[in-house]
Amino acid sequence: MEKINYQKKLDTIINGISDSEKVPTLMLHSCCAPCSSYVLEYLAEFFSITVVYYNPNIYPEAEFYKREEEQRRLIEELPVKNRITLLKQPYDDREFYDAVKGLEHIKEGGERCFACYRLRLERAAKLAKEQGFDYFTTTLTLSPLKNSQIINRIAEEVAEQYRVAHLPSDFKKREGYKRSIELSREYGLYRQDYCGCFFSQREREEQKKRTISEY
Repeated sequence: MEKINYQKKLDTIINGISDSEKVPTLMLHSCCAPCSSYVLEYLAEFFSITVVYYNPNIYPEAEFYKREEEQRRLIEELPVKNRITLLKQPYDDREFYDAVKGLEHIKEGGERCFACYRLRLERAAKLAKEQGFDYFTTTLTLSPLKNSQIINRIAEEVAEQYRVAHLPSDFKKREGYKRSIELSREYGLYRQDYCGCFFSQREREEQKKRTISEY
């Protein structure tokens, strides 16, 4: 399948927005504060943003609230042109385990992750539709470890399902990931060393053990 330049598609939309007096609204799904840092700095120039913190995949529960608090703090402290608000969602990890049932043993980055992306994108799209937002998108494409082609394809399917516009993205482009690291240092953000779920944490611990055993 031909790769699509989603950054170029985003540029086209933003160029159209720049010529308009109206500030469009964006429902932005965020996985964590560090990943949202560059995205918020970038997009708040053009959109009025509501950050939806919906991540039932995160394990353990204390980790969920730790990341949520960092998200709230960043929104309060980050100087931006247009308004940013936080829309918190309840923690219910059963939603995640139901979504990935039968995929538990698939390696990180595979079909289990795709099901998790869909779960969170569907919530963002649903909320965007219910609240009359112009667009929805996610911070997930910032990570070099995540496939932005797949994330955008899933988001487009969800957009059609809920009849709401998806804002295409590949936030790792133009050194977006590098900028997120700089902002994380500047604001002293907690940066986790695993994606968030029990399976990614277990895989990360196994990697650490292998690294230690090699020395």
